[in-house]
Amino acid sequence: CGVLFPTFPQGLHFASTTASLRTETEVDTSENEVVAPDFTNRNPRNLEQLALARKERGWKTTWPKREFWHRLRLERTQHYVEAFVERCNGDVVVSASTREWAIKRHLYSPKGVAACKNLGRVMAQRCLEAGINFVNFKAVIPWEHRCDSASTHLLTLIQEFEKAMEEGGVILREPRRIYQ
Repeated sequence: CGVLFPTFPQGLHFASTTASLRTETEVDTSENEVVAPDFTNRNPRNLEQLALARKERGWKTTWPKREFWHRLRLERTQHYVEAFVERCNGDVVVSASTREWAIKRHLYSPKGVAACKNLGRVMAQRCLEAGINFVNFKAVIPWEHRCDSASTHLLTLIQEFEKAMEEGGVILREPRRIYQ
């Protein structure tokens, strides 16, 4: 048979005998606004989201231009279509390709218009999951994207990819940098 209520000794006293609670004095919050002089930004992408980060300048005479934070590139090979987002130093951040079995198994052809559209959907989802909301898409080869002499098939591929990216929630132009 167990004991339900333990027995307390007869000399039990409470620590406080007052009925009212004491309130603490007001906390001084003026020091919260002061930033330490040796502050280190541990999230450099935050400045890109606020359009305050530096873009590499001085690349005006080179082609393709390197004045961007993230550039979206679409490349079509003989058998496949590949898309990737790269930084201005050339590092690939996010990529998708119709070579990937997870994408290729849902496609009739890995290089057609439907492949570009679905690749745009996958790429938009991967960009948003990586925290990339803005990409520069003007850096593609200009005669493939804007010129009348380009074949209508290539234009259709690029336009479907571009439309799928925008429908997926990625903005295909970067915000202008705010100079302060």
